[in-house]
Amino acid sequence: MDPVRLSVLDRSRTREGHTHPEALRDTVRLAQELERLGYHRLWVSEHHGVPGVAGSAPTVLAAAVAGATRTIRVGTGGVMLPNHRPLVVAEQFGVLESLFPGRIDMGLGRSVGFTDGVRRALGRDKGDAEDFEAQLAELLGWFRGTSPTGVHARPAEGLTVPPFVLAMGEGAGIAARAGLPMVIGDLRNREKMRRGIDHYRDRFRPSVWAPEPYVVISGTIAVAGTPEEARRLLIPEAWSMARSRTRGTFPPLPPAERVEALTMTGKERDFYASGLTGHIAGTEEQVAHDLETVVKETGAQEVLVTTSTYDREALLDSYRRLAAITSG
Repeated sequence: MDPVRLSVLDRSRTREGHTHPEALRDTVRLAQELERLGYHRLWVSEHHGVPGVAGSAPTVLAAAVAGATRTIRVGTGGVMLPNHRPLVVAEQFGVLESLFPGRIDMGLGRSVGFTDGVRRALGRDKGDAEDFEAQLAELLGWFRGTSPTGVHARPAEGLTVPPFVLAMGEGAGIAARAGLPMVIGDLRNREKMRRGIDHYRDRFRPSVWAPEPYVVISGTIAVAGTPEEARRLLIPEAWSMARSRTRGTFPPLPPAERVEALTMTGKERDFYASGLTGHIAGTEEQVAHDLETVVKETGAQEVLVTTSTYDREALLDSYRRLAAITSG
């Protein structure tokens, strides 16, 4: 397939029998490997109170990743802006950009806590997401030095940290109005994704941050020697997602063989089966064909891979194979 800009979002997923600190160190080691393979970015995520995710402080983890690498871009996918004061977010990214100039990205989302308990702990509620557009404008203003408060964000003011909007729900329209690059998923619902991209491009307003639309499509991609091996990479995440939909909590990733031996309820089986479908998975030849098709359909400039699985070596092998087929 034609070369395409390739990046990774790693959620620092915890695994059965392994600790949260291990998950965070796995993310740092993955970034080093991805840098060697020529990936463009490594992003980390923000989740609070989730047993299966260690990444709760993305700017802190981004600093660790950037400190352990030299050339790969590092950022967040994303900082959930409704959980924070825009001034503090600007200061954090200003520090990151000052320490690692020219390598930091600021991916921003509008989600609030996963559960009512988490939202209460954060002092937020679901309605705070509705203020995202205003919060985004305030955040960007801190970098431009345009805050009406007369306060200056140090060391952010005057720095350029590329902002990206994670497009969920209203995100495509917000990204278009703000003139920002957009990250949109997922690959399992291609028609919805295309509608979001069309909406974004039709309404895009050029800005100091981006003169024209920039689309990053995101989703799970698994590459292995056989279709069956690629499918096994999807099993742990599919099961954890099924558990979260039926039990209300997102657990650590189990080994694929344990999932395959489970007796599931009808509801669990339905969610599990759904979690295995719609992704790009298979051999190099199969993945190259499917990925080239979706890139051409969407006109995306970049692909952000979001794969999580229990077997870290198999995951690394998948990323190696993917890099080989997309490097031209």
